[in-house]
Amino acid sequence: MKVILLSDVKGLGKKGEAVNAADGYARNFLFRNKLAEEATSGNLHILNTKNENERKKKSAEVEEAQKLANGLKGKEIKIAAKTGESGRLFGAITNKDVAKLIKQQYKIDIDKKKLVMETLKQVGTYEVEVKLYPEISTKMKVVIAAE
Repeated sequence: MKVILLSDVKGLGKKGEAVNAADGYARNFLFRNKLAEEATSGNLHILNTKNENERKKKSAEVEEAQKLANGLKGKEIKIAAKTGESGRLFGAITNKDVAKLIKQQYKIDIDKKKLVMETLKQVGTYEVEVKLYPEISTKMKVVIAAE
């Protein structure tokens, strides 16, 4: 019997997939526990429509992330910070600080978790990677100068 899974079922498939299951297993376990529904033509049409909408949404997100990556590529952020005699900062520059400065300087809101960098504690120029989507990232420069 062909069924559409309403949630992940171990050994059978993931949510939203149309799979074949034994008649007894489908009727006595999957349907009773609301883990699946019968794959009628109407239900399959609804499933295909949902999958198409999800694909379009993901495509739009990837396109938006690519546009954002092109806008940030090669940009530079300058930070003036108080330093000691050896060029070491009083405090540190974190990904939260860099995200805040990106928002102020370029009017682009980036989550601090998407910035891949170490805590910066010295004066100098650093490369920061911005991961916007699983396979889309770009690099920016952070320049820390003594105040």
